[in-house]
Amino acid sequence: MPTHFLTSSSLSRRSFLRRSALATAAVAAGPTLLAACGTDSGGSGGGGKDVTFLSYLALETLSLAPELLAVAGGHFAKHGLDVTLQPVKGSPQAMQTVLAGVGPITRIGQIDVMSAVAESNQPLVNIATLTRGSSVRVVYSSKDPLEKPEDFVGKTIGVPSEGGTSSKVVSLVLANAGLDPAKAPRQVVGLTPGTFNLVQQGRIAGYVVSIDTANIVLSQHDDARVFDPGTVVKSDSQVYVATREGMEKDPEALKAFLAGIRDAVAAMVADESLDETIATLRKEYSFATLDDDTIARQSLTMSRELWTGGDASKPLLVTDEAAWAAGYDELTAAGEAKAGGDPKTWFDNSLLSDAKA
Repeated sequence: MPTHFLTSSSLSRRSFLRRSALATAAVAAGPTLLAACGTDSGGSGGGGKDVTFLSYLALETLSLAPELLAVAGGHFAKHGLDVTLQPVKGSPQAMQTVLAGVGPITRIGQIDVMSAVAESNQPLVNIATLTRGSSVRVVYSSKDPLEKPEDFVGKTIGVPSEGGTSSKVVSLVLANAGLDPAKAPRQVVGLTPGTFNLVQQGRIAGYVVSIDTANIVLSQHDDARVFDPGTVVKSDSQVYVATREGMEKDPEALKAFLAGIRDAVAAMVADESLDETIATLRKEYSFATLDDDTIARQSLTMSRELWTGGDASKPLLVTDEAAWAAGYDELTAAGEAKAGGDPKTWFDNSLLSDAKA
């Protein structure tokens, strides 16, 4: 089976592993080497305009379904792009590499964007909103429930990094209930299904994972349960981000990228059974959550609800000003973003074909 992870060119599993190692080394070495090895990490040379998408997520997750399908389904190619999906180490590095001009676009959390722009006036712009709710889940055991914010008090929660988005989401869960976020200590842990063993051993009360990883844990453990931060947090949306300079330098490339993403998401929304979506993805990729029929359908169905906000008639990707501003109010109230900013100047729908729909 093809195991195409990085770009629209076909890669064998051995080639993928070699190139993934090279990409990891490039990220560790910094933006200069990352830029230099962009072609070797999978550029297909198929004649389209080369664009590098910087992913703070590992590529082997259905959380990246829009980008993966845009490559595998030819949606980027239809708009004249040859897109490289380049993983980097977390959202802070994704922002740094975009600011350095290594790649023109990334997808990160609204929390990260607003914190960076409000605090240090970084020239980052939200050019499209993908998810209209939280795309992470807190996995816990029924023996030590985390069903509501009050349950988090005095409990240690596993997160992928100190001070990252997941940790801020946990803080918002408590702050929005009038609770002190410091009352829920954080522990850096791995994000694999196997980390649930730490929960069962009582070493942590729960940990923050992607939707598809949460679904795997639920399928493997009878005592596993999931808390959705989106039930209490408003600002945990996922947005595509570029710089002001990038928007001025090559707006057509960004428009084409977003058009490819929109077409991919629209295809998944229209594919009620998700049979065609899964078949197309499997022609190019292979990883645990995609290879399992039940997990793949569950995860994509849940993601589809987030992409549409529960209303498939509304235009995809368009940022709602009221929701965006409400997220900023939430962050400033919780002390997660500096107050006094003007959030309506931090997003721009002008690169979207459906912006006026």
